[in-house]
Amino acid sequence: MSSVESFVENSAEKTPQLSIVIPVLNEAATLARHLTALPSLGCQGIEIIVVDGGSGDDSVRIATPLADLVLSSPPGRARQMNLGAQHASAPALLFLHADTQLPDNAIKQITQALDRHAWGRFAIKLSGRSRWLPVVSMMMNLRSRLTDIATGDQGIFVRASTFQAIGGFPEQPLMEDIELSKRLKRITRPACLTAKVISSGRRWDQNGAWQTICLMWRLRYRYWRGVNATQLAKEYRDAR
Repeated sequence: MSSVESFVENSAEKTPQLSIVIPVLNEAATLARHLTALPSLGCQGIEIIVVDGGSGDDSVRIATPLADLVLSSPPGRARQMNLGAQHASAPALLFLHADTQLPDNAIKQITQALDRHAWGRFAIKLSGRSRWLPVVSMMMNLRSRLTDIATGDQGIFVRASTFQAIGGFPEQPLMEDIELSKRLKRITRPACLTAKVISSGRRWDQNGAWQTICLMWRLRYRYWRGVNATQLAKEYRDAR
């Protein structure tokens, strides 16, 4: 192998295929387990970017040796994810919640999907104590397939160029994933992968399954009717 060929090969190896952006706020309890699992997914060519929104626990200390880059941001999931995307070096982005686990072979599935689609998402399985979580998961997957709207806990992935072209996430305190999906579906329908991410059902466990279902549907309906996301975020906090 010539020196030029060696340089090209080594440069290619150093360029990640996928940047995984993880917004974090007080996730010390499970962060190490989730970050440690990422490199075991057949993941040569990934870049892990953690964006902390002002955690009061050990999230930053835990993330520092396990991520390629740890950034600090004012709180706000949309703001944090936009900052991570700005620092990403791969041609594809995956926005992953800190309490969401990827399925086996996830990176290959994302890469193949983005060969044909500009963006996409996984199906979801919620884990937790409530016996209603399988029903909630099924409803989320069905709604997403019927509407082409993805939620953040489904693991939204997108070509970096497309993400930049639509201006990234709108920096609003709630429903930023819905608004992103609406912008993206104006360009093309998403790749709806059947492989499932496993996301924490702690919100349903803590606040009650049906109470949370009713709350989220009410907020979505009001957002669809044009209610400001800031007002909805206040209602969401007050109801928790």
